[in-house]
Amino acid sequence: MSQGMLLLFTSLFGSALNMPITTIKAERPEQDSTQPDLRRLLRLSPLPFTGSTLIAINVGGCLVPIVFSASLISRFPLAMQDMVLAIAITTAICYAASRPVPGIGIGMPIFIAPITAAIVAMMIGGELAPPLAYICGTLGVLIGADLLRMKDVARLGAPIASIGGAGTFDGIFLTGIVAVLLT
Repeated sequence: MSQGMLLLFTSLFGSALNMPITTIKAERPEQDSTQPDLRRLLRLSPLPFTGSTLIAINVGGCLVPIVFSASLISRFPLAMQDMVLAIAITTAICYAASRPVPGIGIGMPIFIAPITAAIVAMMIGGELAPPLAYICGTLGVLIGADLLRMKDVARLGAPIASIGGAGTFDGIFLTGIVAVLLT
């Protein structure tokens, strides 16, 4: 239980920290009449266009989940092919559900990753479903909604794009909670 609380608080406090990696040239975002609805859903407002985008790694939404996933992989006898399949399925669904939001970054509905990860892990993982749900859910979001969407970032005009932050952190965080509920 203490490890779960440590993970919870480290993720929450770490979500406020972004480690800069690089800066890329950004294009001015196009105005899209469908975006205000998505912005309201994500509770985000656009930031002013600066001409560049800082690419960063969010501590609570990227580094902590990667370290904890590595810990789970080393402690549980998960079959490599099951883990890769679960991550691939979750990645594909997260990619399909995520959307570039001009002026904001990448957004994704918060319940897609936790529900997908739970279903996939229960189908593939058997008694190891909880750790598999955490691993495939967090890595699926980071790969599918963040890394595979990097090609869209320059066209968004957002001043910062944080891997594991903003529009994807909620899904990553809830994935951990749902994984614990599977026990």
